This record gives sequence, C-alpha cells and structure tokens, in this order.
Amino acid sequence: MTEIREVDKTYFPLYDEVSQNVEIKSEYIVKRINNGLGGFVIEEKSVDYRVKDLGKYERAMEFEKQFDISNWRFYMAFDGETPIGAMTVAGPTKGLDLLQGRNDACILWDIRVADNYKHMGVGQRMFDLGVKNAKSDGYKMMMIECQNNNVTACNFYKKQGALLDKMDMHAYDSEPGCEGEVQFIWYLKLQ
Repeated sequence: MTEIREVDKTYFPLYDEVSQNVEIKSEYIVKRINNGLGGFVIEEKSVDYRVKDLGKYERAMEFEKQFDISNWRFYMAFDGETPIGAMTVAGPTKGLDLLQGRNDACILWDIRVADNYKHMGVGQRMFDLGVKNAKSDGYKMMMIECQNNNVTACNFYKKQGALLDKMDMHAYDSEPGCEGEVQFIWYLKLQ
C-alpha cells in the first residue's frame, strides 16, 4: 500500500529521484480565429509518440536557490521506502510571477508520479491532500500550469474541476527543446 505524506526540504534528494516523464501521443493545438479577435479553437491532434522528461526542468534541490520556500508545501508518495510520487504547492512568493501578486492563491508547482505507478490513483491522492491543505491555509484559488503537449495532465486538471483560463503561445520560446509549446494556466476554485 502506498503512503502519501507531507515532507520537508530534507526529502528533496528523494523527491528528485521520482521521474517526471510525460508520454506524448497527442497535443492540444491552439488555432486563432481572425488573428485571435474571433477567439480560439483548441483541438486534440495525434503526434508521433515520444517521452519528454520534465525532471530536467524542475529539480526540488534547486527550489531554494531561486525562491523563498518558507510557505511552500511538499508531498511525497512512497511504496514502502521507495519514493513513487512528489508534489509541490507554492504559496505567495517574491519572484513567482504566475501568482501576479495575489495573496489568496497558490500554485500547483509540480506533480509527478513514477512511470510504474501511473494510473493507480497516486497523483489523485497527492492532489487531494494538496487541495485540502491549500483550503485550510485559506487560499481561494489554486493556479496550475502545464503545456499543451501534456494532454494527460490537462485532462486530469479538467476532471478536478479546474478551468483553463489563460494561454501563452510564446512562454517557452526561450527554452531549448520547448519552442512552440503553449503554456496553459488552469484555475481551481478552492472556496
């Protein structure tokens, strides 16, 4: 049986052991209508299969080098002593631009489940604990970022009741290997 628990920064080496591979079989393609003035259409399109390792972009061991993490919460899932899942929920933090200065919102910064444990409810259980604690911390909104090629994550957030409210077609243009990906920002009401 897996155990989900809140952890502190001493667990970061174990956190970073959890793979963050995304299987990409399809992407959500964003099309502008009338150069965007007529709105947007989002369609799922099959693409050549590939696996993208998001872990190379997101290392828990680097969090403190970039941010004050004193009001962040960290969660991990374990199968016995083996780390199989990890998640970070970030509260208002200087330099964390996604929150746009809001003090009543948090961000689901990172969620990952080891390849052999996907589709077994591990991510759901971590997410549920993160939402429960975000509510008890008084947050009214949880913001969630993902990419248009992470269809599994998009569908998961939709299933949780999150709404896709923002898209940035150029958010990753300066990230090697990510050019052309679209940033999706989801909002989940907590209260």
